[in-house]
Amino acid sequence: MATRKTKVTSSTERILAIDVGGTGLKAAIIDADGKMKTERVRVATPHPCTPDQLVDALAKLVAPLVEQEPPTRMSIGFPGVVRNNRILTAPHFGVEGWHDIALADSLAQRLGGLPVRMINDAEMQGFAAISGQGLEFVLTLGTGAGTAMFRDGELMPHLELAHHPVSKKGVAYDEYIGDAARKKVGNKRWNRRVQKVIGILAALVNYDKLWIGGGNAARLTIDLPANVATVSNDAGIEGGARLWHAKSMRETRQLPEANERTGRFK
Repeated sequence: MATRKTKVTSSTERILAIDVGGTGLKAAIIDADGKMKTERVRVATPHPCTPDQLVDALAKLVAPLVEQEPPTRMSIGFPGVVRNNRILTAPHFGVEGWHDIALADSLAQRLGGLPVRMINDAEMQGFAAISGQGLEFVLTLGTGAGTAMFRDGELMPHLELAHHPVSKKGVAYDEYIGDAARKKVGNKRWNRRVQKVIGILAALVNYDKLWIGGGNAARLTIDLPANVATVSNDAGIEGGARLWHAKSMRETRQLPEANERTGRFK
């Protein structure tokens, strides 16, 4: 992780928040509360795409933002398994060349060594949506299907449910309610599929609240249960502020010393 020390306060915080999607790359400068200080910029995600190509595309995308509001920190949401700021899987970018990739650090160094944190994109979106009370689950409907789970505002270990079978034929969530499936079967049938998935998640997770985000959340026409709600697609950027709040992420990620047998909280 980049280590440049930057002394900031909540009033001067300028976080470069990046939402990496299988279809589009989005970014904006936000404050410590997640409010945008610049317009959101977007470009199409390059395909095929190597890690170096993605870093180049992101650096070009955010260059005007960095010049307009020089950031103090950076947050990245990525559609795959992310652990310790490194990408372990990138299903929308291919398997080859995408395991154990330090993309966050590579981009941070291109931008002058900004302090950076990167998590799964559904998790980052969830940070902007959750109330912080009870068991809250996030389902994102975009190129694929992303998921995240929070308990009393704390991020739980990531489960890649997008690749779990959802039908007897072994079709996974990504293939069942992703954007390619919506275009293939039509919005009406796709809505019925999402309704089925909501029922499965309710039985599997027993969540108190389900938040549905992503670009295709706006295409939902079904009646949602009382404890299910949609969120703005901007949440994928706005949630970047919470990555820097002391108790937002699991303490094993932010305060590892506190979780060792002999460790202490500072």
